[in-house]
Amino acid sequence: MPMKEKHKPVYRHAVRRQLFNLTSPIFIEMLLIMLLGSVDVFMLSRYSDQTVAAVGVVNQLLNLVFLLFGITTLGTSVLCSQYLGAEQKDSVKQVVGLSLAMNFLVGLAVSAGLYFFAPQLLRLMGLEDALISDGVMYMEIVGGFAFLQALSMTLSAVLRAHNKAYYPMAVTAVVNIVNIAGNYMLIFGKFGFPALGVTGAAVSTSLCRLVALCLLTYILFKKLIPSLPLRLFRPFPTDKLKNLLTVGLPAAGEQFSYSFSQVVITYFTVMLGTAAVAARAYAMNIVMFSYVFASAIGQGAAISIGHFIGRDRDDAAYTVEQYSIRLALLVTLVVSVLSALMGTNIFKLLTNNPEIIRMGAVVLYIDVVLELGRAVNITSVNSLNAAGDVFYPLITGVIVMWGVATLFSYILGIWLGWGLAGIWVAMAMDETVRAVVFEIRWHSRKWTSKAFARKKSNA
Repeated sequence: MPMKEKHKPVYRHAVRRQLFNLTSPIFIEMLLIMLLGSVDVFMLSRYSDQTVAAVGVVNQLLNLVFLLFGITTLGTSVLCSQYLGAEQKDSVKQVVGLSLAMNFLVGLAVSAGLYFFAPQLLRLMGLEDALISDGVMYMEIVGGFAFLQALSMTLSAVLRAHNKAYYPMAVTAVVNIVNIAGNYMLIFGKFGFPALGVTGAAVSTSLCRLVALCLLTYILFKKLIPSLPLRLFRPFPTDKLKNLLTVGLPAAGEQFSYSFSQVVITYFTVMLGTAAVAARAYAMNIVMFSYVFASAIGQGAAISIGHFIGRDRDDAAYTVEQYSIRLALLVTLVVSVLSALMGTNIFKLLTNNPEIIRMGAVVLYIDVVLELGRAVNITSVNSLNAAGDVFYPLITGVIVMWGVATLFSYILGIWLGWGLAGIWVAMAMDETVRAVVFEIRWHSRKWTSKAFARKKSNA
């Protein structure tokens, strides 16, 4: 026990320095990604409202599809972090090679499906016939090159695991500039280019992803991993592939469960009328800024925890999670309270409908509680996954998401007639319950037996 106490100040200092170095660029990168999407919508809105609607539906589908790429991406981040901490460099290279190969093959299959079945998929999503042509055009180009995003996600995960999060951030900044220029030239036909409208936006997006892939590939193999020797894959590293899937599949399952739960909750919202649907859509876009920092610090904490666990320093990993939770809660509280206080004015900038403004302002106050729970969930789930405790978040998430958020959204929002406020209360209950359960799990330290790699002692 005295040894643990002796090292605590060192742990805290290392934790804060490493978290700052990781979280700051991840946070900026996430803001830039949000800006990237906003710029696309804004520039297309100058061209056609119908185009914006069609592209919006396509992007909903693409976001779900990209969860498939996250199966190996999360596994890559967790395993690379632990193997780096354990100083097993050959294992890191094996994971990188397997991840790139898997996401390339999965990406090609997904790209082919999105290209050849674009009309059928968009009709399944409920896209109106008047918008199908624009939607199909965008889907065939952006979806057809989806494998570029799959590879870029893997490369970014590897760089972050090596504590080089500023590289993906810098690449995203470059891509933002390229995207704005590409959209301007190809959507509106500037500088001698033809005015291609939605096709121009799709071409610009795909070119940006190609640029990002080229830059990330150059950085990784120039700065960190000069080569991936074939001898490391003979015989085939089945154990590493198993570990990738062991981490990735449960994490992807939890994300799919959450996404489908939200689809059902959206259906309940539709039952409340158009004003409720609009208010929910506006509110969801506003509250994104409340949890973007928690998402960034959750990712940074996961990498740091993976390193410490690989070094067999569980006390330091424990400290990382606790410090990250406190920081995430502080920032989230400030942002969500400010959003609630300014809620009415924010909604007045978005709509003139008094019913939408009233409902939206109410849910932003309820959302303060929701966001505090979400901040804990994001951080603790990332931490548990990083420690290798991957099945507990999946099982708990599925039970609570459907047993609390989905069920009580109907009971409170529809059956008891609380409307959109009732649905928000149900979602806040879900986030709070999961936050408590996940923190109890972390404090139990049962995750200490789940590691994939530990540094070998010289003793």
